Amino acid sequence: MPRRTAPVAELVERARGGDARAVARLISLVEDESPLLREVMAALAPHAGQSHIIGITGSPGVGKSTSTSALVSAYRATGKRVGVLAVDPSSPFSGGALLGDRVRMQDHATDPGVFIRSMASRGHLGGLSWTTPQALRVLDAAGFDVVLVETVGVGQSEVEIAGMADTTMVLLAPGMGDGIQAAKAGILEVGDIYVVNKADRDGVQNVTRDLRSMLALADRAPDAWVPPILKTVASRNEGIDEVVTAIEDRLTWMRGNGVLTERRRSRARDEIEAIAMTALRSRFAHLHGDARLDVLAAKVADGRTDPYSAADELIDAL
Repeated sequence: MPRRTAPVAELVERARGGDARAVARLISLVEDESPLLREVMAALAPHAGQSHIIGITGSPGVGKSTSTSALVSAYRATGKRVGVLAVDPSSPFSGGALLGDRVRMQDHATDPGVFIRSMASRGHLGGLSWTTPQALRVLDAAGFDVVLVETVGVGQSEVEIAGMADTTMVLLAPGMGDGIQAAKAGILEVGDIYVVNKADRDGVQNVTRDLRSMLALADRAPDAWVPPILKTVASRNEGIDEVVTAIEDRLTWMRGNGVLTERRRSRARDEIEAIAMTALRSRFAHLHGDARLDVLAAKVADGRTDPYSAADELIDAL
């Protein structure tokens, strides 16, 4: 039987009142690409734009989940409501997330001031799910002060989190590869704060030194933000307070320099473009078997026109 959905206005009102079930249902509508999605986004729009979105990325195994859990505890100690989107690899069988939020962050599972959602990447590159922007808007409009976005695990093309978050935190750890590998992965280009986790292990000084040397090579304006390099042992909550302080310092700097506004406008531009491109792809998908496309294909195959001119003609027809 199809699941009954409450009216969108009711769901939004309940979500803003702290109802975790309503928040979960709204995110499910996003993930399912529900026909109600346009109505949901329109209802959420007036309430969004207040959350501080913090991206947490790094290679697999550096302790992203442990660090995320520690940050949740730190923010909850200050009375802030925290939302977490943990983007997991997709199961090849079900398409769902391989790892569950309750397994990863059991300490917070029953805290009404914390909402945790695992989202499947569903094959999307960039370390995120393609529905992440809309899911972020749900948590933002629901009144969460801080939203933590934990990525799948960064690779050479998986750095989208830099455009999705207000502040991007990059995690590294000793024994996970040298600084050159980190540079190859592209993560030294996206970080606002660098955290060397598992700092109780041998080699932490080497990682810190390599990071500092590489960041020193960056071409920055005199008034630009200089990313700090911090050390933590997230499993023991060591160094987490310093990380929170750095995140808040970054937020203050962004507000004072207009960077926060520009980042959010850039994020909105990217989201609009992505939705428009998806709509265009959908319209083009319906052209398979269309007589106009067949006629143009025949002209290109016979040499009567070129593919660029044919494409222009097709776009004009749409």
